[in-house]
Amino acid sequence: MIFSDFLKALGQIGDGRFLKVLLTGVGLTLALLFGFTVFFAWSVGLVVPESFTLPWIGEITWIDNVLSWAVVPVMLGASVILMVPVASAFTGLFLDQVVDAVEAEHYPGQPPVAALPLGEVLGETFKFLGLLLAVNLVALILYVIFPPFAPLIFWGVNGLMLGREYATLVAQRRLGAVGAREFRKRNRLQIWVAGTLMAIPLTIPFVNLLVPILGVASFTHLFHRLAR
Repeated sequence: MIFSDFLKALGQIGDGRFLKVLLTGVGLTLALLFGFTVFFAWSVGLVVPESFTLPWIGEITWIDNVLSWAVVPVMLGASVILMVPVASAFTGLFLDQVVDAVEAEHYPGQPPVAALPLGEVLGETFKFLGLLLAVNLVALILYVIFPPFAPLIFWGVNGLMLGREYATLVAQRRLGAVGAREFRKRNRLQIWVAGTLMAIPLTIPFVNLLVPILGVASFTHLFHRLAR
């Protein structure tokens, strides 16, 4: 059943509403990372003096330019690591549109739901991002202690977190915050398994950018299936 939820979500990946959310999230992410790169390069240029004198060598006037440009490859390398969580955070701001698209396509006739306030959406999105990063930092210790099981630990931990987040996001639209918690408790095992299925593509470059969209779409199908 969980695989059928995922396959239904995958079958809708070409939906213009899905692509709009994906491109918006990735575009905002690239703009943010580019802005950080420019800011750090500019900051290095401010901190490092334009010239200084070394004994037996003389005056050096180019070190600030070298260090400013050296920031660029460092930030590009950091971007590889930061791309997924940052893109997930931005994409998370628009995931309601994905749920709407899935329900319009597969579950017509559902009563309309009120959109959550922007402040609440921002708070929940960045709260989840912070929790996800914190949990993964703790998991790093387990990776070192049990290196052969590192992939399984990664999938299990992130599956737990993703399942909790996506199940809450979808369920609270129809059931409210209290109802969403009860829904998670009743179906915790299926939610964890479905979250783990979403966590596996996180290790695949570029494919991992689709995880937030496929995840919330799959959990929309899972919610309606279990709610029946």
